[in-house]
Formats: sequence, structure tokens, C-alpha cells
Amino acid sequence: MIGLGQPTTATTEHSMDGSDATFMQDVVEVSKTIPVLVDFWSQRSPASKALDDDIATEVAKCEGRLKHVRIDVDVHQGIAGQLQVQSIPAVYAFFNGQPVDGFQGVLPPAEVAEFVAKIAAMGPEVDNGLDDAVEAAETMMTDGDFADAAETFAAVVSEDPVHAVAYGGLVRAQIALGDLDQAEAVLNGAPIEISTNPVLEAAHAQLTLARKAEGAGPVDDLRALVEADPDNHQARIDLATALMAGGDTQGAVDELLESFRRDQAWNEGAARAELFTIFDALAPTDPVVLKGRRKLSSIIFA
Repeated sequence: MIGLGQPTTATTEHSMDGSDATFMQDVVEVSKTIPVLVDFWSQRSPASKALDDDIATEVAKCEGRLKHVRIDVDVHQGIAGQLQVQSIPAVYAFFNGQPVDGFQGVLPPAEVAEFVAKIAAMGPEVDNGLDDAVEAAETMMTDGDFADAAETFAAVVSEDPVHAVAYGGLVRAQIALGDLDQAEAVLNGAPIEISTNPVLEAAHAQLTLARKAEGAGPVDDLRALVEADPDNHQARIDLATALMAGGDTQGAVDELLESFRRDQAWNEGAARAELFTIFDALAPTDPVVLKGRRKLSSIIFA
């Protein structure tokens, strides 16, 4: 899950962080269906970070025709050693389980776009029909038609069992319907190759929050406890949970930040852990997340 101090590279449906341990599932297995670009980079190298951003941008334009996996060589050196990566950045393209192309060093954005397009052309054409169905289901979610959304997401999953966005949508729809057991069953049934996808991780965080919300007490009672004793951290965290259950995400984050500000170490950093659960449940660009992370950083580094 995403936290402070981790790389600032974009994690999306088609771009993700990889590791030596997950290389077989994230790269080799996936490449048997669509091409995968593996970008060996380092946080210490601004040039490799810039290249990674260019690759992620171009991969996103391909709408699912290939996947982009970045591996930080400062943390994961095994696969880089096997492929004899001599310098970074280094990019390898995999298809049908094997490396088929690649380059080392930085390329201008235009050449990156040309390379990505060439690799994407190796894979099968993508039928956007399922993505259109997912978009329709998301509209149903926005309109409150959760049952219809769940049915549509489920239909997409039956057609494409590794459609992470549809899986995540199905979990969210079940949560919205109040069927948390079914939401958990959907998560547990997700294929291993998408189990660590950010969309599924966000759905898991949302389910965690929903489970906690089941036991949330009345907001007014909890707020009274906090006002009577501002250092009652359990009451403040419970208040945050109740606020989340009522849809007041900003209020929940504010209470958790205040608890963390008062005592960062209370209950092994429980307030910070709850904050990360909320952040993971929301989109990385959500204003509540961006503002909350900035405030958390200012408390930590004050």
C-alpha cells in the first residue's frame, strides 16, 4: 500500500511497482497475454524517474494493450542481475514469457512513445466493450443504482476474470449494498495475478473501513467523550470511524491527525495506521488524501 517515503511514481491500472518476489506473476505470466515493459530504475536517479514517467504516460494511452512494471534496483537486485543490467535506467519488453526488446539509458519522449507503440503492437487488439460496460457501471454507482452496478461488474468479471477495475467495482458495489460478507468473498476470489493491483488494494481498504463502521457508536456521544478528554485517543479514533461511516471523510482525517499530533506512538501508531487505511481507500489524487498527507508529513517532520 502507498505510504510516506515511497516512490512518487504513478501507480495506475496499467503501471505498477514490481519486485523480485512477484516478477513471475507480474511480468512473465502476464506477458503470456499482453506485452509487459519492465523498467529498472532508482530513486537516486532523476533521469530514470523522468523516463519512468514518460513510459507510464505512453502506456496509459494504450488502454490495456500492454503493462508497465517498474523495479527499484536499490531494493530488488535479483532479476536485474539475472538480466545483466549494467546501468539504469534500463527497459526490457517481455512477451510470451520472454524478453523481446529493450534499451538502456534515457530516450527523448518522442522515442519513448515510438518504442511503447511498437511493443503494444505485438499484443492482441483490445475490445473496449468491457471497459464501456465498466464505465456504465460506475455511472450506476454514482446514481445510487448499486444492485445494477453489481450485476454489470459481475458480468464483466465473468467475461474477463483478470479485469481488476471490474473486480474492485464489484467489491465497492457489494459494500454499498451492505453485503460485506459478499464483498469479502469477491476479494478473496480474485485471481492471484491481480490480487496486489492498486484497485483491489483500495477495495480492501474500503472493506476494512466498512467493517469498522459496523460497530461505530453515535457521533454525538463520541464527540462528547473527546471534548471531555482531548487525550482520549480511543474515543477520537472511534469518532473518526463514525464520521467515515457517515460519509464525513475530511472530518475523520482531521480527528486522526489530531490524535497523531497529540501522541504519535499511542497504541503503536494506531492513528497513523488508520490514516493510511483511509488514504488507500481513496484515489491518490483525492484532495482529502493530498491535504491529509501534507499535514501528516508536517507533524512527523516538525
